[in-house]
Amino acid sequence: MSVQHVLSVVAVGDLPTAAAWYERLLGRSPDNRPMSSLAEWQVVPGGWVQVFADAERAGRSQLNLAVDDLDAHRAELVARGLAPGEVREASRGVRLCPLHDPDGNAVTLIGGFRVDY
Repeated sequence: MSVQHVLSVVAVGDLPTAAAWYERLLGRSPDNRPMSSLAEWQVVPGGWVQVFADAERAGRSQLNLAVDDLDAHRAELVARGLAPGEVREASRGVRLCPLHDPDGNAVTLIGGFRVDY
């Protein structure tokens, strides 16, 4: 199998409200709106976050975003009016910062993530 893209789908109940929240989270408007029920952000080459209107599944998604400077990104989110939780230590130098979108979907910023575990 040759995977070319990875798409993370976050189910939401109200797309306009959720899209505005994810704009604040990601710091910009969606890169693509291929249909009225979907907003997409390319977050890394080949990696996309899709926010999809699906009221039945809303609030059950999880999205993990590994970032380069967890403390700086957390402060930036606070400045954008979001409410990230406190940073906690995991293991092997990994640190986690939780927050939730308007539907209750779990978003976790991860600092210190390495792929050589």
